[in-house]
Amino acid sequence: MLPRFASAIVFTLTLSMTGLAQDWNPVTVDLLKSEKSGYGGLCGVVVHPPTGDLIINLSDRGLFRSKDQGATWQRLGTVELKGRTETPLCMMIDPLEHKRLVSAFVYGSPIIFSSDLGETWKPISSQSTHVDWCAIDWNDPESNFILTLKHESGDALLASRDGGKSFDEIGKGYGPAWIFDGQTAVVAEAKSKTITQPGLLRTTDSGKSFQRCGDDYARALPRFKSGTLFWLTTTGLISSADQGQSWKKLSELKDGICGPVFGKDAQHMFVLTSGGIRESKDGGTTWLSAIALPAGMKGANLLSWVEYDSVHDIVYVMKMSSELYQWRRVGK
Repeated sequence: MLPRFASAIVFTLTLSMTGLAQDWNPVTVDLLKSEKSGYGGLCGVVVHPPTGDLIINLSDRGLFRSKDQGATWQRLGTVELKGRTETPLCMMIDPLEHKRLVSAFVYGSPIIFSSDLGETWKPISSQSTHVDWCAIDWNDPESNFILTLKHESGDALLASRDGGKSFDEIGKGYGPAWIFDGQTAVVAEAKSKTITQPGLLRTTDSGKSFQRCGDDYARALPRFKSGTLFWLTTTGLISSADQGQSWKKLSELKDGICGPVFGKDAQHMFVLTSGGIRESKDGGTTWLSAIALPAGMKGANLLSWVEYDSVHDIVYVMKMSSELYQWRRVGK
């Protein structure tokens, strides 16, 4: 028999491990059975920060919303959107006011803009079909400056300066990007035979020219919160509070795939890694033990998404073609 203090330690550790390994709850089982989606099935998810509402994309079936944490789903819009989302953040909600939604599609519709979170939408130029993601100027109601990456086209970066009416090709060898205003943006270089040490580039003339602004290699799209851009790189998490002019190393967190996604402020964040979901409550300086991924997801890759509902304290995770899984803390 264990001494009393040892039993208390075991009990405490058991509670802690239970919290980390708590079962995930799939919340799209019935929806995926009823909707005959195209290749990829469930392929994207975002959370509306003020309400915790979920918006998902089903391949070739369009957008669906849940106002009750995945218990029920309603179709958004009156027309099915062809194609699918793939890259995390290719479907995103305005990080400034949370009123608009934009989404890029592979093998289907052009990029769509919505001013009512998907109830209605406006497609832009057909030149924006078959793309991986898009970045827009959220400060501009007309979203005149747009960057997008052509799918399976040598990492070709396209730019629009007229709200998506037309696009020019900037060149090949580019990766994810973020737009700060109508002239200023940052974009990562893609690794290739000719670019063996990719870094970060910055433009102040709407993509007409770029200057190197960092030596980090980033494959995930960056995230913006409270005036700061956060970017997962192969060497850790970095941030910039001056529109990409300088970068601060926040953490040497390895194997970051998607994120960070935030709580009520930039101090509370979650990052999806190959080893599970990590949580930080001090802006990425330290991290709690990993939350193990759901067994049914069979690991994570660059087409895996993580989201967080700070209203109800719920973490969501998925991989293209998996269920959408929901994780609540013990006792919630």
